[in-house]
Amino acid sequence: MSSSCAGRARDAPTGMTTLLVIAKEPLPGRVKTRLSPPFSAVEAARLAEAALADTLRTVCSLPAARRAVVLDGAPGPWLPPDVEVVEQCAGGLDERLAAAFGACTGPTLLIGMDTPQVTTTDLAPALSTTAWNDCDAWFGPAEDGGFWALGLAEPDPRLLRGVPMSVPETGAVQRRRLVDAGLTVRDLPRLRDVDVAVDAAHVAALAPHGRFAAELARLTRAVAR
Repeated sequence: MSSSCAGRARDAPTGMTTLLVIAKEPLPGRVKTRLSPPFSAVEAARLAEAALADTLRTVCSLPAARRAVVLDGAPGPWLPPDVEVVEQCAGGLDERLAAAFGACTGPTLLIGMDTPQVTTTDLAPALSTTAWNDCDAWFGPAEDGGFWALGLAEPDPRLLRGVPMSVPETGAVQRRRLVDAGLTVRDLPRLRDVDVAVDAAHVAALAPHGRFAAELARLTRAVAR
């Protein structure tokens, strides 16, 4: 793991994109706390780990100059061998996202760990050989008003610092920040984050063959007993 704030990214080859996943170590009481109830803190952490594993599996199947998880915590068995780990900086989420982009050079796409249903089709437009032709930014809106993906042709931390996070207007404010900076923005599909149990059931139905869906089904059966 890099000992620096977010690790200085290697320069990406021309036409290639750095792919980042921002995540927390899936420890009980630190992740997915809004899943309790009906799930215990331990069960919520298991769901978080499954969501992260599914997300990283999709990331590993996509073309990228570099793949890294920007992690708050320590890596575990969920980490694929070809994905780097870099530390998150301290501070609010806007500062941590800004630092992740600030450590990169060239086109960079960052996604979260809360959308395990994400597919290669969802992400492909921002990773194609023509992804950055006449485009400065990619934006993936979330159903709760936030965003699940953000891509920048030229990473600039100032585009994220000060954006209010985890509020219903987060996505609108972030997208407006990009537009007001004169960037040409293209949109990725709108996805649903896993925050509460209803979200988990909805997302699992969209990706029934993933690890997240399997873990949710197992835990749901246990709760029912």
